Amino acid sequence: MPGRTLWRDDRAIEGLPIRLVIALVVGVACLAVMMNVISGLDEFGSTELDTQPEPEIIEPEPTAVNVTVVDPDGTAITNATVVAQGDTAQLESIEYAETDQEGVATLELEPELRDNQREGTISLDIRPPEGDYVDEEANTGILVIDP
Repeated sequence: MPGRTLWRDDRAIEGLPIRLVIALVVGVACLAVMMNVISGLDEFGSTELDTQPEPEIIEPEPTAVNVTVVDPDGTAITNATVVAQGDTAQLESIEYAETDQEGVATLELEPELRDNQREGTISLDIRPPEGDYVDEEANTGILVIDP
């Protein structure tokens, strides 16, 4: 092929755009994985909290419920705020209380069920105290049963 020069050869350009697209897609995917790993690093030292209501099952009438906030080892947590709100059972308002030195918060609940409803639930959330505590998973709630 005498007379051909490299600067006039257009064949190398044919595969270049698809290679750039593939490199871009792989790069974005890798960046997304790295960002996900980096954003999860601050949660390694966090302790998930849960609730232990007593009693767990109540009737639709005024009832005092003691809620213990615990860590995964079962250790009671002080100075956490427990928030009760209606889920499938209704509460007139959101109720909340702070845990004492034994990790127990007492809530005065008066749940109601709708007509023809035999059972419902009250959800419990935790506002953790200062420290490495989190409440990201669902907590044990309270079941309301109409006898």
